[in-house]
Amino acid sequence: MSTYLHLRAVPPPALRNSAAWLERLFEGDLEIVRDRAGRHREEVLDKRCLDQERIYAGVLPHRAEGRPENQVVLGGRPVFRADRHKPPFLVLTAAQARRVAGFLATADFGELWNFARAALLPRYGGVGAEPDAWQAFEVTHRELKEFYIQTAADGDAVVKWLPDRS
Repeated sequence: MSTYLHLRAVPPPALRNSAAWLERLFEGDLEIVRDRAGRHREEVLDKRCLDQERIYAGVLPHRAEGRPENQVVLGGRPVFRADRHKPPFLVLTAAQARRVAGFLATADFGELWNFARAALLPRYGGVGAEPDAWQAFEVTHRELKEFYIQTAADGDAVVKWLPDRS
């Protein structure tokens, strides 16, 4: 089973603090979801999303509470679902999304990679496979950067959803 993380930009007036509303935001046909969100911006991270978090936080997820870097992938205020066994939705306010965009706009990916590489390389084929691993993570970094910069420019919030692995 693969883990994917979905991120959606949502205009603050449309955002609801309701797990049921957030579930509807992510269910159904992609075009319907886009209409519901009121924007056409979203990002989907593949199974490396947990390791991508390590690049920004320097540690495993949720160990660097409060750092804007930590909000890039897995940060945000949790909105718990009725079934507590399902992962919560994570919500970044428009102000938090702007802080993340600012961080990503100025972050040097090479420096971020160098800080996390020792922890990541063994999981991705070792030193011999570093160019491929570096490229995969750098592409995701660029996509996240573009997503957050555009989201911040539009003044939107971000909702994150890690689909159930069942």
